[in-house]
Amino acid sequence: MSELDDVLRCAGVRRTFGALRAVDGVDLAVAPGARHALIGPNGAGKSTLLRLIAGGQRVTSGRIWFDGREVTSDPEVSRARQGIGQTFQRSSLFRTLSVAENVALAVQRTRGRPWLPFPRRPGWAARVDEMLRLVGVEDRAHHRVDTLSYAECRQVEVAVALAAEPRILLLDEPAAGMSAAGTARLLELLRGLSAEITLLFVEHDLDMVFELATEVTVLHLGRVLMSGAPTEVQASEEVQRAYLGTGRRGELFTTVRSMGGDHVTPGT
Repeated sequence: MSELDDVLRCAGVRRTFGALRAVDGVDLAVAPGARHALIGPNGAGKSTLLRLIAGGQRVTSGRIWFDGREVTSDPEVSRARQGIGQTFQRSSLFRTLSVAENVALAVQRTRGRPWLPFPRRPGWAARVDEMLRLVGVEDRAHHRVDTLSYAECRQVEVAVALAAEPRILLLDEPAAGMSAAGTARLLELLRGLSAEITLLFVEHDLDMVFELATEVTVLHLGRVLMSGAPTEVQASEEVQRAYLGTGRRGELFTTVRSMGGDHVTPGT
């Protein structure tokens, strides 16, 4: 596959905050339809890189292309309209509105006037219903967001992001704070998404990463340590050292879940 075929490409992307190099010359290529994971220790620059791609922060240097077009200088709203969708570490839902109203606002931003309180066209209402069924919360359509469980809120956030019809969906720690059951439901949801939607996701739950990802990029101190197939990353002694500071490969992918708990121990 050539560079022109990548749905997303970063070249030499850097973001500094004073003397701190949060993202330090990252090169990244994401193929259409990929389920591409970004992993690494805390402070590696993963969430910052997602914000740079989405346009929530500006790069200090480097270039970003989306769907063959350079978007380095485009504002966040323009990138969203072009097809870069995102969810956040912290909820961005309107908690006093219903589930359906939250999704309706996203539909309206894409298809019509943004400030109507609910869709006035049958096509918009059908789109809302479709998104709620897709993420499995159709029975919560008229419930206020502040009455939902944490896992249900994460499902609604995915529905809101998908309502904007993205070509690529950026997910920042989608399973954070979830129980094992909630993570399993989320994994099932993401696996069921159309291959027309590319995923680029940051996640500390390594069980989820290696069950979902088709490609994994490891960041360390703002730089790409390696990119490759999940099996290649799992076998890498360099990745092992980045997480644990040792070469004890057998410990990196040992999880609390496998011992009866919910979350991975390294990288949290």
